[in-house]
Amino acid sequence: MGVDSSPPTLVRLRLLIARLNPSEDKPMNIAQPTPQIAQAPGRLIPRPNGRWAGFQHLLMARMKELQREPEVIFWVFVFPLLLALGLGIAFRNKPSDVISIAIVHGPGVQHALDLIARSSQKSTIRPAVLPRAEAAKGFRLGKYDLVVEVANDKINYLYDPARPESVFAKAQVDDAIETGAGRQNPLPTSATVLSEPGSRYIDFLIPGLIGMNVMNAAMWGIGFAIVEMRQRKLLKRFLATPMRRSDFLAALASSRLLLMVAEVGLLLGFGVLVFHMRVLGSVVTILLIGAAGALGFAGIGLLTASRAQKIESVSGLINVVMMPMWIFSGVFFSYERFPAVIHPFIKALPLTALNDALRATILEGSPFAAQGGRLAVLALWGGISFVLALRWFRWT
Repeated sequence: MGVDSSPPTLVRLRLLIARLNPSEDKPMNIAQPTPQIAQAPGRLIPRPNGRWAGFQHLLMARMKELQREPEVIFWVFVFPLLLALGLGIAFRNKPSDVISIAIVHGPGVQHALDLIARSSQKSTIRPAVLPRAEAAKGFRLGKYDLVVEVANDKINYLYDPARPESVFAKAQVDDAIETGAGRQNPLPTSATVLSEPGSRYIDFLIPGLIGMNVMNAAMWGIGFAIVEMRQRKLLKRFLATPMRRSDFLAALASSRLLLMVAEVGLLLGFGVLVFHMRVLGSVVTILLIGAAGALGFAGIGLLTASRAQKIESVSGLINVVMMPMWIFSGVFFSYERFPAVIHPFIKALPLTALNDALRATILEGSPFAAQGGRLAVLALWGGISFVLALRWFRWT
């Protein structure tokens, strides 16, 4: 008996096949959620991807990429420690420098030596008696800071006003000779050396280095990563996926938070252990301020790399953005040395706000609530930069 090929029979056959294998004639849509698979013995049911699945995968991928870049470990962790160590040793507390002077041989030399020997500064002055030509040559070559001539009970100093050490030597030697000659000060004075932790240069320097390192790591790490992926055509592959642009940019920015904890902790611990630095503020407050700085500079880094096509281009943009902050934001010295008319501009820079907040917390013990204005500056810079980057970002 043959199969009836009339239209009703064909329809019944197709319905029967559809029941036995419902997915054969139904195309899969990439936008549909992952179909549920019946649980087999010993197997787990795969879970569907949630709203933040793409963000989580991108964040973990970025952290794994950093492990393959050994230069990041050096510039982010090792270089700031070497910088802090070098500057801390250069500006360490040390005894007063010995002043080397040349006294021109002639009558009255012994009298000048006796006056210096009777003064209280005798331990910091090292005199040498030389002919005039030899004394002038030693001064010209930097061997001596000052040349002293004694003639007819009159003392003449030969010094260079462009050399700070020469000006200092003239003032010290003149004071020593006048004191040795019996000069009486009209008013009694005293001096106290401030060399305790909290008042030294290294205490001022460490918070500035933390702020600078947070800025450098965020901007260079994100800027280079985006442009490198754009050059390797990886962003084009991301474009073909259902991933959101905001998830991609947010994952790059959030990766700086994990590194920020290590950066801040390493530098702060180094200052405490090596230079006995005092941390008066809360560690949690310091980390929260560091997190605000990392996110703020991450937004700026995203903006600088949003359309750059080459490493050279993004390098120039990042240097242009960071150069004013390196100079004005008080990393190595206080911005109070600049004219007062530009102080409002300096305080509006994100690195200035970060450094001021870190110093107030670390050195003065200021609470987190007292940093509202400085944190607002960081939030404005980071938020506006992220919004503009989200709008102007190009995958190609």
